Amino acid sequence: MADDEYVYDEATGEWRPAGEIAAAAAAATGRPEVRDAAGNLLADGDAVTLIKDLKVKGANQTLKQGTVIRSIRLTDDPAEIDCRHDSIKGLVLRTEFVRKR
Repeated sequence: MADDEYVYDEATGEWRPAGEIAAAAAAATGRPEVRDAAGNLLADGDAVTLIKDLKVKGANQTLKQGTVIRSIRLTDDPAEIDCRHDSIKGLVLRTEFVRKR
């Protein structure tokens, strides 16, 4: 959103900056903001791409850079996301190793 964009807040009856309204809505949900390695905001259901090769503990498998992971779910920890891969169920990835598609 542009910096000069204002939105009418019906609860207070004032015109407020759009960024301020968005931040208040995010705080109301109780979940912290989750961002990828590039700083993009992540949400449930997003698709992400791995930015480096990752060895998966317990699966004796390596996920290669560029692998697309679809339908992520956010966790209570803003540094981790829960996801599934075709061959690995119950996969948890660190947000520092993914980029939003």
